[in-house]
Amino acid sequence: MINLPKVLRSFQFAGQGIIDLFRYENNAKVHLLVAVVVVALGSWLGLSATEWALICTQVGLVWAAEGFNTALEKLCNRVTTQHDPLIKAAKDLSAAAVLILGITAVVVGLLIFGPKLILMYNE
Repeated sequence: MINLPKVLRSFQFAGQGIIDLFRYENNAKVHLLVAVVVVALGSWLGLSATEWALICTQVGLVWAAEGFNTALEKLCNRVTTQHDPLIKAAKDLSAAAVLILGITAVVVGLLIFGPKLILMYNE
């Protein structure tokens, strides 16, 4: 049987994590600002449902990656404040994952927005 209070408590903890991510993490704030600009641009250009699905997926993936990256960094910082090559590698790899998704999101954005903006510019 599902323990509903426990499920609701889990959602509350996750919600607090989202709030903390965007309140305290500078890079998450940058991703949030970019997402707001992308949503505004998408609304102005009148994206199709499929285009919105792709944009929302990219935004969600970047935000999730930033959350995982932040969690890993905080855990690593808790383990030691001393320089450790393995912890540095873990942090660098986690940051690389965010960068890879960020680049992918930009490419998807260019594929969706580029033709529409070019068409508007040529009119």
